[in-house]
Amino acid sequence: LGARSAHDRATIIRHIELLAATRPTAVNLFWALDRCRAIVHGAASDTSMSGLAVALLAEARAIHADDARACQAIAQHGSSLFPSPVRLLTHCNTGALATGGIGTALGVIRAMAQAGRTAVVWVDETRPLLQGARLTAWELQCDGIPYRLICDNMAGALMAGGQVDAIIIGADRIARNGDFANKIGTYSLAALAHLHGIPFYVAAPTSTIDDTIDDGGGIPVEVRQDDEICAVGEKRLAPAGSVTWNPAFDVTPHGMVTAFITELGVLYSPYAEALGNAREKASASRSAP
Repeated sequence: LGARSAHDRATIIRHIELLAATRPTAVNLFWALDRCRAIVHGAASDTSMSGLAVALLAEARAIHADDARACQAIAQHGSSLFPSPVRLLTHCNTGALATGGIGTALGVIRAMAQAGRTAVVWVDETRPLLQGARLTAWELQCDGIPYRLICDNMAGALMAGGQVDAIIIGADRIARNGDFANKIGTYSLAALAHLHGIPFYVAAPTSTIDDTIDDGGGIPVEVRQDDEICAVGEKRLAPAGSVTWNPAFDVTPHGMVTAFITELGVLYSPYAEALGNAREKASASRSAP
């Protein structure tokens, strides 16, 4: 029984490591997998595979519930930043399809819409996988929230024309100093917002903070296959054999961020201190009996 139990644990750990290897940039995945790994290592030595499965399912449901609560809190903290109707621009998908709750940045937008404070949401299509066009636009349409879909390269013209009051996006990993990785195209938006004096907010749970990385230079960026750029579905956009550079994420310097919106509140610069305190507080809360 003991040998079988050890084999079962090793099998589960291998599966955890396999999942972790699929997405090197998004740290929330590692946070959730670390919680599952702790369940496996903390189980009694004679726990069966079925017993481990029950424990892991319970932990998965707890992670889901934690994420849903975090999204709700982020939505409330974020919506308080905008007391009157605003025109918001967002990038990629940060809604119910990407989280366990109502979403991070899109959760804020939903809370604002419920309060009648969303004039319009500008939705970047988010090339090359079109998460904005396929997912965010669909979620907003289902909720009856007014939106307008734009190509990514139209955002600068919108800002120059005074059509954007604030930008709110999500994050896949936040370094200790506040540099952060998000879907490719985010850095361009941040630079344009900085140029035009437009507030730029990052909505993300504290599980996105990676306190093992000092700055954005330490964030690994996933580079994906050529076909994502060269084709959309079965429709080819570029000559066969075209070689691309296709990073899935980019890194934005903390100096371009107006504030981080977390489940613990809105965090302002200096980010190293604010993010560190938030991470410690969240960890203490999870470990409390």
